[in-house]
Amino acid sequence: MHPNALLELATELLHRVLQLQHPADGVVSDFFRQHRALGSRERHTLAETTYAVLRERLLYQHLAQSGKGEMERRLAVLAWQGNDGFLRAALSDVEQQWLAQVKNIDRAALPDKLRHNLPEWLAQILQAEHGDEFWALVAAMNTSADLDLRVNTFKTKREDAQAALRAAGIDAVITRYSPLGLRLPGKPALHKLDVFMRGDVEVQDEGSQLLALMLGAKRGEMVADFCAGAGGKTLALGAEMRNTGRLYAFDTSGHRLAALKPRLARSGLSNVYPVQIAHERDERIKRLAGKLDRVLVDAPCSGLGTLRRNPDLKWRQSPQSVEELRVKQAAILASAARLVKPGGRLVYATCSLLDAENEAIANAFSAERGRDFRVVPAVEALTKAHVAEAQTLVRGDFLRLWPHRHGTDGFFAAVWERV
Repeated sequence: MHPNALLELATELLHRVLQLQHPADGVVSDFFRQHRALGSRERHTLAETTYAVLRERLLYQHLAQSGKGEMERRLAVLAWQGNDGFLRAALSDVEQQWLAQVKNIDRAALPDKLRHNLPEWLAQILQAEHGDEFWALVAAMNTSADLDLRVNTFKTKREDAQAALRAAGIDAVITRYSPLGLRLPGKPALHKLDVFMRGDVEVQDEGSQLLALMLGAKRGEMVADFCAGAGGKTLALGAEMRNTGRLYAFDTSGHRLAALKPRLARSGLSNVYPVQIAHERDERIKRLAGKLDRVLVDAPCSGLGTLRRNPDLKWRQSPQSVEELRVKQAAILASAARLVKPGGRLVYATCSLLDAENEAIANAFSAERGRDFRVVPAVEALTKAHVAEAQTLVRGDFLRLWPHRHGTDGFFAAVWERV
């Protein structure tokens, strides 16, 4: 493709994404479906340029003010993630001179808001909560995440999956904490590899793997993944149960549950029962009250722990949306708790960085239901699940994962046992 044409496509894609009306990954995927002739390198350049703008949007918008022409084109030029020579071939002499001048600006001398690239409300919260670690957290969130895989131990062993990837030219290393994980360099195409197609591995962040392990699901039990989504944790739970018992995958979105079907087929699991529900008080849930051994509540949240992968979320969330989520989180946790039988386990988890969605919800639940539910220290649950360095993954009684500390997405989990 001619350099001018690719830069024009980057400009068009940024125009769509920066409207911030829909999740960026969905907009990018739709764009690629409309331009099927694009090669893998061209797709990579367009996608990574778009995400680079989203990560440092305030900085690039500030720098772009000195240029001329369409704003989205200037942003694409500043954040370009493709070949530099290719970009220069698409620029006029004036644009090349402007870009050279901008690159000479000392970014370390710019105001804090242009260095952290967070909305002010979020920056204030994270600075207050993290103090001296704030800038390390910002730096980690403004980088691209590694690609982690969970090995499907119902079908294979981790060392065998690692060997299969090595045979395909991919040098995967074992994850630091999860006993099920492999971490891959870069972003290799997996969907055509035999090890992926036969269901030996699934894409899943190491932190997400730990959440499923904390539930401690066992053979023959009745278990529910209360907010299953596309089923990443559901599949992990089914493998831990060795394809026995009964595992319900509840979600209000039929579209998300539909995305589970091909993954479920690859996994070889037959103990999973996807169920679309209307809400957390659905009659199909009420019939299971007090009958389940384990319930995982991976609650809908702001997703601010996944900014390495979804940088648009920081621009699409607000204090108002977080408060609305808090109400929903408390209601879902209360409803899910009704399903747990005496001696059963309940896990509440989010991929948020905010205390308001995490400790505040967990502590309020404990205050209200402390007679019925005993807190299980996260370090205890992690250790029993053979998670390495468990003591480094907790804050108080709860799991707390941070991109800058642990190299995972940001996760929280609280564990209770019904008495």
